Amino acid sequence: MPQSARLTRREALRTAALGAFSLPFLGSIGHAAVAATAGAAATAPRPERLRLGVASYSLRNLSLDDAIASVKTLRVANIALFKNHCAWETASVEECRAVGAKLKAAGLALTGSGVVNLPNDEAKCRKAFENVKAAGMTTMVCKPELAALPLVEKLVREFDQKLAIHNHGPEDKIYPTPEVAWNAIKSLDARIGLCIDVGHTARFGDDVVTSIKKYAARLHDVHMKDSMAIPGAMKDVPIEVGAGRLDIRGMLRALIDVNYQGVVAFEYEKTAGNPVTGLAESVGYVRGLLAGLS
Repeated sequence: MPQSARLTRREALRTAALGAFSLPFLGSIGHAAVAATAGAAATAPRPERLRLGVASYSLRNLSLDDAIASVKTLRVANIALFKNHCAWETASVEECRAVGAKLKAAGLALTGSGVVNLPNDEAKCRKAFENVKAAGMTTMVCKPELAALPLVEKLVREFDQKLAIHNHGPEDKIYPTPEVAWNAIKSLDARIGLCIDVGHTARFGDDVVTSIKKYAARLHDVHMKDSMAIPGAMKDVPIEVGAGRLDIRGMLRALIDVNYQGVVAFEYEKTAGNPVTGLAESVGYVRGLLAGLS
């Protein structure tokens, strides 16, 4: 297929996504307006070949209520909460339990978190574990200090909690790539796995498709995004999924091929002020690719 034809199809998918999901958000977002839109537009989430979710870092400048309404309007059933929406490291157990109940009442599954820092301090680590457990979180996306890994493994067994270590690219001094994270945890309890951030992995210069296949057995979470940054860049250049340099189709194909059972959580970082339009384009583009994959 010529390049021009591929681009035409890409733009058509993105336009369809925009029309279907994001028109209510072209102005400023208020909770009442978003909630009304969600009530009218959000039906039961459609069946997907992969489980799609939203990392609420994408919606970090919205309130929790508006973030919930936005995700429901996208007809996505899974959410990973950033610290702006629930402070996993410092909140009380009661506060976290209430957030979990709010999500459940809205029909959303709490499948992950923003990156939770886990220092080599049992009291601080234990608090984070107690909080995510109280909220009913499936997988804690986290960044443990290397010295804390024996402590973290002990708490994983005590709380029966799944963890996913997030890589952050060239500037990350501890876990720049999935490979580095894998080497740190491969001998530990299998509930400790990886959250592959596809943008940061590609920006480091590693092949994301290869990483997905190589670490599939311990791949517990995926952060989906796109970027214009070149390999080796110390700063990301985020863009809507489908408009950047990443091989999104290849990643989705790899996830299907390895029978990935976790969530593909969109982490849209281009626009913080009113991000729902770009997030809707990204979700729609991926849904279009999934529909076309045999």
